[in-house]
Amino acid sequence: MKNLLEIEIGDVWVEGEISNLRRQASGHCYFTLKDEGAHISCVLFRGNAVRAKAQPENGMQARLFGEVSIYEARGQMQLIVKQLEDAGLGDLQARFEALKRKLNSEGLFDPALKMALPKFPRVIGLVTSPTGAALQDMLNILNRRAPWVQPVLYPVTVQGKGAEHSIAEALYQLSDPSKYNLPHVDVIIVGRGGGSLEDLWNFNEEVVARAIYDCSIPVVSAVGHEIDFTISDFAADVRAPTPSAAAELVAPDAAELKGNVASLAGSLQRVLENRLRHSLTVLTSARRALMPRDAERALREPIQNLDGLRQDLTNAADDQMHSRRVRLREVVSLCAAYHPANVIDQKSERLDQTCSQIERAVQSAQQQALERLRHLQSLMRTLGPEATFARGFSITTNANGDIVKSSADLKKGDVLETRLASGKVVSAVSKTKK
Repeated sequence: MKNLLEIEIGDVWVEGEISNLRRQASGHCYFTLKDEGAHISCVLFRGNAVRAKAQPENGMQARLFGEVSIYEARGQMQLIVKQLEDAGLGDLQARFEALKRKLNSEGLFDPALKMALPKFPRVIGLVTSPTGAALQDMLNILNRRAPWVQPVLYPVTVQGKGAEHSIAEALYQLSDPSKYNLPHVDVIIVGRGGGSLEDLWNFNEEVVARAIYDCSIPVVSAVGHEIDFTISDFAADVRAPTPSAAAELVAPDAAELKGNVASLAGSLQRVLENRLRHSLTVLTSARRALMPRDAERALREPIQNLDGLRQDLTNAADDQMHSRRVRLREVVSLCAAYHPANVIDQKSERLDQTCSQIERAVQSAQQQALERLRHLQSLMRTLGPEATFARGFSITTNANGDIVKSSADLKKGDVLETRLASGKVVSAVSKTKK
């Protein structure tokens, strides 16, 4: 196959859009050349790259001259690029630049409108694919750095037709949690793992950029790798190079916080010790200066002042430590309240109460319906024809089944049927009287 391609086809000119560019430390470049109907893998070795008229970039519309061959290790056809010329921006890149200019002119990227990230978020919203590796990376980092943080996943599709609307809807709903019965989040991370320009394109759609801009909660955009830039990165309050980096940005490091607390405690202790040493030095000097005179009387008030100052400093230190302990207990209690097991227990208890209420309501409705049925049966027995028959009355009908109400309606020879309380009587009219 390799020999056939190299001999029969040889060198060709090919034009298309560059994507999936990977530059190696060796200087070699690997990328894909594509158009609307197909794509082909390409390799530009360092020697040819140095002599090329232009350097490959993602989204670049390029004309390539090279040799068609086979990469035997993978059995994959590829183009060995010998010359590379810039043919203008590719369609996707042109759309990217046009939308970027439009939104920037409308002020969507204005740094003055960016919101600051909360220093100590308690609930973090994650708008990403529930099956992607990016989610697991963020969860691992959040659990390691800030185990008290409660992550809330809003699962969306991050690739393919219509994914941009799924992402935008998630941002709108998290921005108004009470309307959609969602938990309130302090900051939102929206993004996905790496991929080609086409894979990441949903984050270059205008609907996503406007949803980020309209969001009332700080948004961190974390799309692809460090070299990938999307429209959502410019619209977001903060851009993170990767989803993992986004998790590190929003969550404070517990180990670092503990170190800061320990450092502050050490600084406070050193300040107190220096103040005490200074006070002791002043006291010693005062004693020496006043010793020839009435030393006890002269030092009586300064000693009391020093004791008061020492007590005040001790109380202040104790208050600070107590405040930190109370704050720590509050954080632990809050974490426990948001623990999934406790939330599930609360929901289960509410479900049991609801089931009991429904069961009581059904039983009450059944009892009311039964009493209503009994009442109607009693009325039927009281007001129905059977009660009238039991009192000695009867109903007489003619041959057509019509009730006879007057003798004027009858003539001699008519056949009548009379219904009694028990049985019926059939008779013929022999004579009528008014």
